[in-house]
Amino acid sequence: MTDVTFNPKSVDGTEQDGAEKSRQQKASTVEIAPPDVIEPSPQLTPEEAEQARKRYLLRRFWISARRYWGRGGDKLAWPCSIGLLTMICMNVGFQYGINRWNRGIFDAIERHDAGTVYYLSAVFVPLVLGSVALVTAQVYVRMMIQRRWRSWLTKTVITRWLANGRYYQLNLIGGDHKNPEARISEDLRIATEAPVDFIAGVISAFLSASTFIVVLWTIGGALTLPLAGSTITIPGFLVVTAVLYAVITSTVIAVIGRHFVQVSEVKNQVEAELRYTLTRVRENGESIALLGGEEEERSDLDKTFSNVLRQWALLARQHMRTTFVSHGSMLIAPVVPLLLCAPKFLAGGMTLGEVMQAASAFAIVQTAFGWLVDNYPRLADWNACARRVASLMMSLDGLERAEQSDALGRIKHGETEGNAILNLNDLSVTLDDGTAVVKETQVEIAPGERVLVAGESGSGKSTLVRAISGLWPWGHGSVDFHGDRRLFMLPQRPYIPSGTLRRAVAYPRAADSWTPEEIKNALAKVGLDYLSEKLEEDAPWDQTLSGGEKQRLAFARLLLHAPDIIVLDEATSALDEKSQDSMMETIIDELPTATIISVAHRAELEAFHSRKITLERREGGAKLVSDIDLAQRKGRRNLILRVLDNRR
Repeated sequence: MTDVTFNPKSVDGTEQDGAEKSRQQKASTVEIAPPDVIEPSPQLTPEEAEQARKRYLLRRFWISARRYWGRGGDKLAWPCSIGLLTMICMNVGFQYGINRWNRGIFDAIERHDAGTVYYLSAVFVPLVLGSVALVTAQVYVRMMIQRRWRSWLTKTVITRWLANGRYYQLNLIGGDHKNPEARISEDLRIATEAPVDFIAGVISAFLSASTFIVVLWTIGGALTLPLAGSTITIPGFLVVTAVLYAVITSTVIAVIGRHFVQVSEVKNQVEAELRYTLTRVRENGESIALLGGEEEERSDLDKTFSNVLRQWALLARQHMRTTFVSHGSMLIAPVVPLLLCAPKFLAGGMTLGEVMQAASAFAIVQTAFGWLVDNYPRLADWNACARRVASLMMSLDGLERAEQSDALGRIKHGETEGNAILNLNDLSVTLDDGTAVVKETQVEIAPGERVLVAGESGSGKSTLVRAISGLWPWGHGSVDFHGDRRLFMLPQRPYIPSGTLRRAVAYPRAADSWTPEEIKNALAKVGLDYLSEKLEEDAPWDQTLSGGEKQRLAFARLLLHAPDIIVLDEATSALDEKSQDSMMETIIDELPTATIISVAHRAELEAFHSRKITLERREGGAKLVSDIDLAQRKGRRNLILRVLDNRR
């Protein structure tokens, strides 16, 4: 979660023009409306319901993915696709040319015709060069389609994921959307690469099979065999053999690899869980080290990695079975046509060139028919990845439907009337299932007020400020801001982006939004002047800075952005009391007209606020139980502090 939410102005505080708003709204709603969810029939068994769910997931993936070729998709999608199809057809033509060349060269060798052999040797060079050029161009165009399709779909998913804080809201709702970063990066890559390979492979296999079946039928003719004192004639015996051979191998691979999809899907899931666990250890390294939790983390990692190894073992068995069939087929296929053609060749019914042409055509047909055998593992892997991407899409669909519907209740956001800078009008905050967290809160905050939100842990204070900032959507009532004011939120754990320290201080604006002197001045005011000489240093600041330094850095950001409304959610929890007082005094002195809303447990913070509202946890949702004025208490506290300083 970022530190800042602005409403209703842009980052630089200027009103966005209509065209820019329209562009951003269009980008954030690439899909006009999320598709309706098709619930499985209650009459289905659990196994049948699961299969229906998986079929729907694939359908859901294609609903979004196919729009790459539709209106609003990539302008090069159709030209590249048509170009790829054309090159596949031309390459089949070159295959046929090389197949005819095989017949001619071996017939010439059989006749000892040196002139024809030399001529065909010269012809072979342009045939090979043309085929190589076509295949190379085909690879380039195919990979271009994969790259552009992945780019388009990734941007589409990321746009929906980032819109309206959904990336944060996914953490608050149930559903199959764990590790969205792995689904967007790795699973979506496979989900867009594999279909292009499959479609190109199927088209090439179909054209090759159609072309060379005609060759086999023409060359092989009929085969007459003696049987019980009579004869039996098999028309197109080479074609019949090729089809039977392919049917047998494909059936065997389908039977022995029927669990391939399920095993591959589970393998991808446990791999993602391992990456997630390792990432959490890295991100929370300091806490783990201080608590001495290495053994517990090692135990958890060992357990997760054991699941990975177990699934890889199951996947290895599936690969072994399919490899047994595919490799055996690869060894046997070239021999079968030679054995079938041998009787006719020995009887003088076929020339050597025809035998070699038939053997070459049979191998091509067998390769085409054996496409499933060779690609079944990848097809299974694609199924698993496409479903994981679709699961994330479905969770985003649910959030988007909730935004467009009042079925669960949505907190409304508008503009205040009169002099109030912020109004909470009958505001109730709920979970995504309708469970109340905060109920019926009515608060009006004037410009320049400093309001402290207090209450016991679990009373909904942080949830309330997230609703105010727009991150928490579920509930009733409204949050109204003054129309020309900006809001800045500081969470308990400030976000420190990667890159230079200057970028970290300026975030979410660009690093060059302020001069180095302005940034150094802000750091000095929050007690981080010793970092001023490291502004351009690119280091892992998120790991380098302490919790207190991160919170001080967040206050430096606050001074640079100078917002109108400041929301502090335990933003000084990592600071000692003296540092906390210094931060609050700095903010009040530097931004005297800013409205401050603070969530905190420390009673000492009352001295820096003019008003205190208290939430009390109750059955059916926390309620506002008191709203008191603190204006006089600050003077007494400052007097006490001055007396103590004089005594020191």
